[in-house]
Amino acid sequence: MLDAFFKLKEHGTDVKTEVIAGFTTFLTMAYIVFVNPSILALTGMDFNAVFVATCLAAALGTAIMALVANYPIALAPGMGLNAYFTFTVVKGMGVSWQVALGAVFVSGIIFLIVSLFKVREAIVNAIPHSLKLAISAGVGMFLAIIALKNAGVVVGSPATLVTLGDIHSPTTLLAIFGFFLIIALEYRKIHGSIIISILAVTAISIALGLSEFKGVFSAPPSMAPTLMQMDIVGALNVGLLGVVFVFFFVDLFDTTGTLVGVSHRAGLLDKDGKLPRLKKALLADSVAITAGAAMGTSSTTAYIESAAGTAVGGRTGLTSLVVAVLFLLALWFSPLAATVPAYATAPALCYVAVLMTRGLAEIEWNDLTESAPAVMTALAMPFTFSIADGIAFGFISYAVIKLLAGRREDLSPAVLIIAGLWVVKFAFFH
Repeated sequence: MLDAFFKLKEHGTDVKTEVIAGFTTFLTMAYIVFVNPSILALTGMDFNAVFVATCLAAALGTAIMALVANYPIALAPGMGLNAYFTFTVVKGMGVSWQVALGAVFVSGIIFLIVSLFKVREAIVNAIPHSLKLAISAGVGMFLAIIALKNAGVVVGSPATLVTLGDIHSPTTLLAIFGFFLIIALEYRKIHGSIIISILAVTAISIALGLSEFKGVFSAPPSMAPTLMQMDIVGALNVGLLGVVFVFFFVDLFDTTGTLVGVSHRAGLLDKDGKLPRLKKALLADSVAITAGAAMGTSSTTAYIESAAGTAVGGRTGLTSLVVAVLFLLALWFSPLAATVPAYATAPALCYVAVLMTRGLAEIEWNDLTESAPAVMTALAMPFTFSIADGIAFGFISYAVIKLLAGRREDLSPAVLIIAGLWVVKFAFFH
């Protein structure tokens, strides 16, 4: 039955291989059930409710990817998007988390529409390659500064804006050790390096009396504090259109890039280098975004960690189905999630930052009209503490520099329109 449904023989795989691949993928991304609630809880959202929403949104999106699109790709609330939700929208703009969830929900609906009507291809193809790479790198840098702050490595300073924190602090030293441990385990190709590091740092912290052990197993907590709490009407306010755009825009490129990248490594692209069943794959993402917002979490996206599963032979949706089941089982580990301190998850954010910033190497550095806007995009995100402002700086600088350099032919109408919209937002709605 499984062979017939998932076409295992056709893809040169079997049930055992797919199950092992599913466990491998889950171990590499299970950190999100600890990290996402800890980030969103800073907005005032209930930690336990977000924990449940994280598990369910990941399970739902991944199950749809498995059963509808038949791809070995897992989904979960996205890193970077949760930071944007918390630090830019809620804390930075003073918007309630209910309105922010409404913006996520609306972005999911827009994502669904553009996926059904093939608008996605037109949007993606219109954006300069250098800006796509820079946005990914900038989000990575944004995650890094959040991680360094949570770890106590970087602190605020009235004289120099930021400065080195107390590196004699046990919690700071534990966070640094956790990052070193992840890198060492990854280099040795040991799967589950992030979750191993988080649990190791947490265990040491408990042993030293730095944090409290709250248990491992319990019945799943109530999701009532966040369930159906999104404020859609508030999210449709003119001043929040830029927020909806960023949620949509970042997830669009994140998902598309992950789908193509993982599928390429797994040999699942067709002869023209295109992704078969792309519409179905994007459907899984858009449904997960809207459902996740309704349950109480930030945007769900495809995870690059899925490549770990394909590396050990995962080729079909059976891999994803195993991941979905494991996310459901994770619902019974809420006390363990609540035990994990912020400085134990900080190394995970730093490691994700390392992965995301490597895209800068692919920028055309010999062409200043490409490299300068890319650098502006990447640097603006951490230094303005806003992913949205970084994207805005990128598009505006790209358009202006190209026009002043006499390179009008490099500018698509879409880039000019997006840059113009950001100028209007800064002028009248900032």
